[in-house]
Amino acid sequence: MRDTEDFDAFYATSSRRVLAQITMMVGSRAEAEDAVSEAYLRAWNRWSKISDYENPEAWVRQVAYRQAVSTWRKAVNRLNAHRRDTTDQRVDAVSPDHVAIVAALREIPADQRRVIVLHHIAGLSVAEIHRETGIPAGTVTTWLARGRRALAAHLTESDTLDTGRERRDV
Repeated sequence: MRDTEDFDAFYATSSRRVLAQITMMVGSRAEAEDAVSEAYLRAWNRWSKISDYENPEAWVRQVAYRQAVSTWRKAVNRLNAHRRDTTDQRVDAVSPDHVAIVAALREIPADQRRVIVLHHIAGLSVAEIHRETGIPAGTVTTWLARGRRALAAHLTESDTLDTGRERRDV
């Protein structure tokens, strides 16, 4: 059986210090918190053995540091793998019209945005939107009409094409 009080005392006296040390080592408090939490969990699971070590705090600190480094390595490996997978792919440039439409969509209410995207981008009919979302067909129609009006207002208010003139905000 684990000695809960002994571990609790160890944690209470060492956790802040270890967290501060790991934070300084890795440069990120959030990453250090994750790594230190994992290290103390591992210490708890092995407490009957670790409590006999000359310096259990050093063990926790080492495990936390290794955990943080392992997390970095995984992140770097994922980025490298992503770069390898995408280096041969050609990505088309996003048109100014696309950017303007996405910006305008962000300005309208979420319910209207959802039905606009489902109808105009995903190509769903009003009935299909109703079946997929459970929103009554009449409400879908209303939100589509309101969403179109709101989009039109946002698209005509902003300059979607660069005419060489400075835009004046009134």
